[in-house]
Amino acid sequence: MDTFEDRILEAVELLQRAGSITAFTGAGISTESGISDFRSKGGVWDRYRIVTYQEFIASHDARVEYWKMKRELFTEIKGAGPNEAHHALAELEKMGKLKCLVTQNIDGLHQDAGSSSVIELHGTNRKAVCLSCGKFWPIEEIQERLEAGEVAPECTECRGFIKPATVSFGQSMPEQEMKKAYECAVRCDLLIMIGSSLQVEPAASIPREAHRTGARLIYINRTETPTDHLAEVLFRENAGEVMSALIRGLKSKSAD
Repeated sequence: MDTFEDRILEAVELLQRAGSITAFTGAGISTESGISDFRSKGGVWDRYRIVTYQEFIASHDARVEYWKMKRELFTEIKGAGPNEAHHALAELEKMGKLKCLVTQNIDGLHQDAGSSSVIELHGTNRKAVCLSCGKFWPIEEIQERLEAGEVAPECTECRGFIKPATVSFGQSMPEQEMKKAYECAVRCDLLIMIGSSLQVEPAASIPREAHRTGARLIYINRTETPTDHLAEVLFRENAGEVMSALIRGLKSKSAD
């Protein structure tokens, strides 16, 4: 692998030449903000088993188990803020380069950093929804109910099951968001993938689709992915370090 500096120079060239950039982010971009991903030892996902959507619907005990995990995850996310990588993507949007930001994350940190064109494939943990009547609440209100002793909150309107407005395992992906994400993939001429194992389908197919339709790929990920061979430039370094260097390089090029 080339030196870090060589890869930064190569990636900056790609950024400068690109007319339309799409970013695709996974949990790895937020670990630098202190939010656990599936591989974080001792993190929330490591200490609780996954409750599927079907279990959530069918079993009160499963809903209790699910909300116990979510109560802890809310506290973790609430205390987190956007890091250098989130801010760099927002800066890339302000520079007119980044047209779409597709994320698998539910933490809202891209929006906190100032990104506006965010497509949340797996929903958001900042809201909760009644699965029966569709009523929404800020997640803080549901957290207060959990802390007051409720173990599986129900809708105040229809007694339906309340769930965070996220996509659980076994739950259908949001059609509109997936459609927009694929449109971004086929329209871009450069895609930057940050912090995803690219193992969860159908979201993982988005970088492949961009490549299939002619886009160049930059991958920033601590571990290997099944499609590393498609990337023109590959980084194993921290996302914040890489993205900050890319923005500095791009600004320097623009000033020349």
